[in-house]
Amino acid sequence: MQPAVDDSPPVLRNTRYYRFCRCCVWLVSRIFFRARWLHVDRVPVAGPLLIVANHESFIDPPLIGCAIAKRELAYLARSGLFKSKPLGLLLRSFNCVPVSESGGDVAAMRTVISLLHAGNAVLIFPEGSRSPNGQMQEFKRGVALILRKAPCPVMPVAVEGPFRAWPRHRKFPTLFRHRVATNYGQPIPSDQLMASGPDAALERLHAEVARLKAELQTST
Repeated sequence: MQPAVDDSPPVLRNTRYYRFCRCCVWLVSRIFFRARWLHVDRVPVAGPLLIVANHESFIDPPLIGCAIAKRELAYLARSGLFKSKPLGLLLRSFNCVPVSESGGDVAAMRTVISLLHAGNAVLIFPEGSRSPNGQMQEFKRGVALILRKAPCPVMPVAVEGPFRAWPRHRKFPTLFRHRVATNYGQPIPSDQLMASGPDAALERLHAEVARLKAELQTST
């Protein structure tokens, strides 16, 4: 009898390659977008963690991840981006996991649940797509479904400025003109978050991200 094959994703390690890339992205963000990060020390250094953030631009994932120095993050990306072999290899090296466009939210949720069960930190955008106008959109119910299958702390995170720097209707970002910022909230235990049901959990997360975003808008 052949031994069973373990298909579960590995626990991500803070490798030298990832640290090097993270530092490069951090430096680029500081130079071209005058980026700043608030309360990044709140990110737990180990254990499963679901990070939820508002989505303004292609800048958001690297902007959120590059300031987290003590662990790696996993990201979701459309499977179509992996059709190019060089780009696919590059994305995988940054812990990007392909999600089938045809599978929709179901495929994405299964991937996230598997990663969380393996003890990873995963970044998702509950709005589902980049904001068309820079304002926060409604959060989809996938977050609550994920927490039912993989209970873990949830960290709200807000970005402010990426929409102005690289809105979805532009092919390329505007460099040097717009400042971007990220604000990391306190992790919320899943049982506390889900105590009043999934709808209340979504409302609380949306409100927390909105509050963190407002802090960035008012801070100097």
